[in-house]
Amino acid sequence: MKRIAEALEVARSRLAQRVGEAPGRRPPRYSKADDAFVAATSGISGGMIRDLMLECVENRFGSDHAPHRVEWLSDNGSCFTAKETVAFAADPGLISRFTPVRSPESNGMAEAFVKTFKRDYVFVHDRPDARTVLSRLAAWFEDYNESHPHKGLRMKSPREFIRSLENVRCPV
Repeated sequence: MKRIAEALEVARSRLAQRVGEAPGRRPPRYSKADDAFVAATSGISGGMIRDLMLECVENRFGSDHAPHRVEWLSDNGSCFTAKETVAFAADPGLISRFTPVRSPESNGMAEAFVKTFKRDYVFVHDRPDARTVLSRLAAWFEDYNESHPHKGLRMKSPREFIRSLENVRCPV
């Protein structure tokens, strides 16, 4: 338990440094739950995933702990399945879940998203280097979620679709 508490404090410190605050002070809250992501030009470590887990919970719930258990779905990459990452997930209220090994269905959905994202954002913009692409990801994700029409969502963006469901009453 002590190691998990220490890992949580390290994640908070890294997050504070990334947003330009002194360690120990709480980073500012973001208004949108899907503004957290990890991108790198090299491998992604378990520490980066643990930071991301905490950032997602804080962005979504405004606290370092979810009010109820939330499933964290990922593939079987070593950064997600590491004992430290799985143990850390429980502290902010997450349950680590993994896609089935060699699952073409779940892999296909992820690959379809990557293909669409590259086609509609990456390939149509200047991208002189990896740093430029990484610096634009947040704006591209924002556009994808707020403005980009999706055929499977009746030509609405994901956020438009979710907002349209909020006004629907349950018939039962």
